Amino acid sequence: MDKRYSQSKALGAITKASFIANLKNPQSLVFSLLFPLIFVFIFGAFGGGGFTKFNIALSQGCDTSNILYQTIAKQPFIVFKKYTDTAKMRQDLEKGNLTGILTIQKTASGSDTSNALPHFNLTIKSTSASSPDLSQLVPLLENIADKLEKKLSGNRSDFVAIKQDIYNVRQYKQIDFVLPGQIGFSLLFSTLFGIAFTFFNLREQLVLKRFYATPVNRLNILLGIGFSRIFFQLINVLVLISVGHFFIGFTLAHGFATFIEMVLMSVLFLLMLMGVGLIFSSIVKNDTMIPLMINIFSLPQMLLSGTFFPITVFPVWLQNCCKILPLTHFNLAMRKISFEGTSILECWQNIGVLGLWIVAIYFVVWKVFKWE
Repeated sequence: MDKRYSQSKALGAITKASFIANLKNPQSLVFSLLFPLIFVFIFGAFGGGGFTKFNIALSQGCDTSNILYQTIAKQPFIVFKKYTDTAKMRQDLEKGNLTGILTIQKTASGSDTSNALPHFNLTIKSTSASSPDLSQLVPLLENIADKLEKKLSGNRSDFVAIKQDIYNVRQYKQIDFVLPGQIGFSLLFSTLFGIAFTFFNLREQLVLKRFYATPVNRLNILLGIGFSRIFFQLINVLVLISVGHFFIGFTLAHGFATFIEMVLMSVLFLLMLMGVGLIFSSIVKNDTMIPLMINIFSLPQMLLSGTFFPITVFPVWLQNCCKILPLTHFNLAMRKISFEGTSILECWQNIGVLGLWIVAIYFVVWKVFKWE
């Protein structure tokens, strides 16, 4: 007797085979599982306790023995910075690296001195460069004062008096943070995709092999193709900075000199990215793997390098991890150069980290690069 064909078994077999194929496909695992986990992890850590960290210094006349100071010092969003050099403290205040300088003074209150409770005068000295942070900090300090008032004196409205002493310096606008990050973001993805696909296709089509057979020096072949891509990306940098400055008000602290230093910093970053693209073009077996490799390298940097928000929103241990990434140091250096007016030589620490990445990357390029 003929057995009927089992449609349910066929469905099960097809489902099983397809499921196993998906498990064996690295792109499916990375994009459907790994990247969502990374996003959940990063945004789960966002805030590092619920608040942005505010860098605060204490004035010489600040009373640190009273309960108001002790209450403020316990807050997770306050980071007290110690300065031995008042000129350095003022410089950080005017650059926006310091939210404010805090002064707390205690005064006696009430006509009945036997039952008198202390009054507090809290003054925070700041600049217009820190106005975005200050607008968040002051309401938090007012909330602390309200709670302390209710705890110690009921509802006495004059228990803590908060004053702001703000003087104008160069305005720190949103574009001053956003534009350097967008330049880094643009260079990261467009350069990697351009270099990796260009060299992979040239190798697959045996163009590199034909070049290799000519009298042209091998290094010149690589540099010629790579530099053409770098020059193209530099045009994008020039356009982004020019449009940002002339149409949106992006700050160039020293004008054209700052513009040139930002371009030089971009060249250094592009040289590093060119090496990464060469590595990817050499180790992949087909062009469908290139986007996977680029995303694995780039997406964590996009989220952890201060491109869209400052890394200070993360816990300290994660901030330390962020400082390993090359895009972090590119973003930091570009913001120092553009807004603070720091010279490119004064960004030697950021350049040093990028230099270490370049040495390590081109050592790998030397080991893995293929001509055919």
